[in-house]
Amino acid sequence: MDTHVVDGSVEWMQEEKAELVVDGKVDWKGRRALKHKHGGMKVSLLILGAFAVENMATLSLAVNFVSYFTGIMHYELADAANIVTDYMGVSYMLSIVVAVVADTWIGRYKSVVISGFIESLGLALLTVQAHMGSLTPPICNVYVKDAHCAKLSGKQEAFFFISLYLLAFGSAGLKASLPSHGADQFDERDPKEAMQMSSFFNGLLLAVCIGGAVSLTFNVYIQDRYGWDWGFGISTFAIVLGTILFAFGLPLYRIHVAHTKNGIIEIIQVYVAAIRNRNLSLPEDPIELYEIEQDKEAAMEIEHQPHRDIFRFLDKAAIQRKSDVQPENQETPNPWKLCRVTQVENAKIILSMLPIFCCSIIMTLCLAQLQTFSVQQGSTMDTRITKHFNIPPASLPIIPVGFLIIIVPFYDRICVPFLRKFTGIPTGITHLQRIGVGLILSCISMAIAAIIEVKRKGVARDHNMLDALPVKQPLPLSIFWLAFQYFIFGIADMFTYVGLLEFFYSEAPKGLKSTSTCFLWCSMALGYFLSSILVKIVNSATKNITSSGGWLAGNNINRNHLNLFYLFLSILSLINFFVYLFVSKRYKYRPQHPAVTGGNSEE
Repeated sequence: MDTHVVDGSVEWMQEEKAELVVDGKVDWKGRRALKHKHGGMKVSLLILGAFAVENMATLSLAVNFVSYFTGIMHYELADAANIVTDYMGVSYMLSIVVAVVADTWIGRYKSVVISGFIESLGLALLTVQAHMGSLTPPICNVYVKDAHCAKLSGKQEAFFFISLYLLAFGSAGLKASLPSHGADQFDERDPKEAMQMSSFFNGLLLAVCIGGAVSLTFNVYIQDRYGWDWGFGISTFAIVLGTILFAFGLPLYRIHVAHTKNGIIEIIQVYVAAIRNRNLSLPEDPIELYEIEQDKEAAMEIEHQPHRDIFRFLDKAAIQRKSDVQPENQETPNPWKLCRVTQVENAKIILSMLPIFCCSIIMTLCLAQLQTFSVQQGSTMDTRITKHFNIPPASLPIIPVGFLIIIVPFYDRICVPFLRKFTGIPTGITHLQRIGVGLILSCISMAIAAIIEVKRKGVARDHNMLDALPVKQPLPLSIFWLAFQYFIFGIADMFTYVGLLEFFYSEAPKGLKSTSTCFLWCSMALGYFLSSILVKIVNSATKNITSSGGWLAGNNINRNHLNLFYLFLSILSLINFFVYLFVSKRYKYRPQHPAVTGGNSEE
């Protein structure tokens, strides 16, 4: 029998030890979680549903915000694109802050609930602004040549940015906590549950696609047909509903107990201690390095990592001096002077993942362009599906999203088991292989985007429509030509972003699971920020060689040189892929990693 003390009372549990979740997770009352009562694939469906609802509420905004900023708020195209990418970048960057708070203080469950409330508040304020004419500038046709449209006043702009960044903060919290809370429902050390966790990460992408399909059709239709106040209002209702449904699953979850120690601080301590001990000589036998005693009870509650012969300069943080040796009744040594081997190994893991993290930034930079400039391309083209029905340009990503809704289950249920028979790897192929496939596909996608833009501009030139207004004079070229670039990039998403999420979660130290999954969001943030910077650099570098004042200057996309910009991004992505091959080949997985059974390195 196991004895548990909960709120001062003693409960006797008759379950066998095999039923216990042995990785320290508890139920909502603080008792040790049980495998047959808590967590598992069925319970994770609530998390997947919440993630789908969050994407349903926000994806239509990400792809259609440029139209809102230019048509309603009267920003110029380049400024509007930069506001979108800055908003997305801040949202993803804030996820790191929320993840640290979730891992260290409040836990992932509370983080999701609080973030859902904040995101709802931001969307509600945007709804109010879109509905009230006093909070927006007067109506004006921004596409009329030399039109002088009123800009937002100071108060209007302040209200706008407060609402926008409340939305960003709430969305950051959900992205930071939902994936890791979902992965917490599985035990990595159980082979069966390890495979289920891999399916969960594939399910995350499927949830994103299902929510995105609704967002790109229904939400975009409402925004374009009935107004942005209705569009924002529906998104607000969706987030509130999703948060409530998630909260109701509390009795069924395996809950990660927030650590009192900050994982980021522990990593910093290793570097500080290593610098302090830089003049000390490393012992020949690593067993002489400092580590706490490991007994049966500690093995369940305290993480222990074996020493690895990489980044040896960090091992100096674990060199014991005579002054560091403490009597048994004394407190542990100062962690800023002496660190455990496990703590040092965790720092090595994070350092090892940084090159992989950096190689994922360029792909997001490309995605940012597809989310902004491709919508403007679509607004100049023929959007008719039938004689009486047009597809909004912002709904174009529904094509790859619809395909992914089919291909993700096919990949998870057919391709992965098939590959598993040949590789012996539970996930079919390793995480790094999956990431690499996505990176090369993103390069191909941008090359296709450049070719399609050459064709689109050629049609505009042949029909003397270089100065045509997008709404009134669409080009005689179907918008579905843009589907090719979206289609390839959608498959790249399936490989790279899901691979990165699973890679960061599986490799991360125990106390940094939420924070590590946010490496993906952080790389996306940097990609969006670099996108804004790159647009400005490109315009500045090309302003004297083009009549429009730069490749991407002005609001007339027919006069811009977007094809050259896409070609530049394709070349940049190809270079990034070769750098990735170099760093991934040298990466060593952490010991006893469940997804890798043969070899430590990756090509």
